[in-house]
Amino acid sequence: MSNDVIQYFLELIAIDSESGDERAMMDRLREDLEKLGARVEEDGASKNTDGNAGNLHALIPGKIDKKPILFCAHADTVRPGKGIKAIRENGRIHTDGTTVLGGDDKSGIAEIVQGIREVVESGQDHAPIEILITVAEEIGLLGAKYFDKSKLTSAFGYAFDSHRVGDLDVGAPAQNSIKIDIFGKEAHAGVEPEKGLNAIRVASEAISAMPLGRIDFETTCNIGIIGGGTATNIVPNRVLIKGEARSHNAVKLEQVSADMRQAVESVVQRHEGSSFKWIMNQEYAAFRIDENEEPVRLALEALKNLDIRAEVTVGGGGSDANIINASGLPMIICGTGMNKVHTVEEDIEEEELRRGAAFVTQLIRIYSRGE
Repeated sequence: MSNDVIQYFLELIAIDSESGDERAMMDRLREDLEKLGARVEEDGASKNTDGNAGNLHALIPGKIDKKPILFCAHADTVRPGKGIKAIRENGRIHTDGTTVLGGDDKSGIAEIVQGIREVVESGQDHAPIEILITVAEEIGLLGAKYFDKSKLTSAFGYAFDSHRVGDLDVGAPAQNSIKIDIFGKEAHAGVEPEKGLNAIRVASEAISAMPLGRIDFETTCNIGIIGGGTATNIVPNRVLIKGEARSHNAVKLEQVSADMRQAVESVVQRHEGSSFKWIMNQEYAAFRIDENEEPVRLALEALKNLDIRAEVTVGGGGSDANIINASGLPMIICGTGMNKVHTVEEDIEEEELRRGAAFVTQLIRIYSRGE
């Protein structure tokens, strides 16, 4: 394992690990964590994620009698993430434009591992350190959902899975996933279209009636996938719509979801013979951690010590932190320097990787001293 966070990051992104194919990445991380003295276990989450690897849960014992401090990141990347060719240029790392970089979330992993390495190799006494590396985060937080959270023993934790180092997300919304089937009646579009009922038309009217986009400062909703029809000469009898609603406020989430359903019901009622099937599931619950709570105070102190500008924010996306917080263990989300993620234009500044690793080291040392 390299002792340089930049070189280590480059080594990690050279390992293919699109969601469901994290095996090689987990094998490498197990080896690296064991070299740091960690006891490492891999769970059986792959049985539920249809992947080839489970989550890694590791514990590095400490000589200071405190609960552990937890660091979390995810090993999977979005597509296209195979055969990443990294380019270092003017203090910045990017790709050749054919793939993502994988900074989401290998920048987080690199900073966590290298920050811990600095503490361990210094020989200084420290509190126990707990690490959770999840799989299948990018396809619905599946690894975190299927991980047995009762195994976590930390006082609180940090998910390294956001943008600028110094950004601290202390809250994130809940999300409902929504799947709607709109049913019409099939007919020949050229011979007897009047005998059909166009499901695409019904669906388009329903979508047009929905409240979409930013509803208010806490709430958003979106239709992201629509599909239906088999040929231009057939009146389509079915359309599939997939969308979501998010809010930091449970009442608002319930209301905007109900408004989306009401839009479908109203349109279907106007088109005699049409019908619909509605499936809605809550993917994760919202969380909010007060700025006076220990994980936030400790992070602010660590950033101050490093002369890194801190910004406490409330995020709009979900992460493993939503799942961990729901289990009762407080966790905030920390920036790693990742930029333009989920695109082939993704990049990261090398200095951000150094800052992120130093931030991890500071968090462990401050927590261990009990300051």
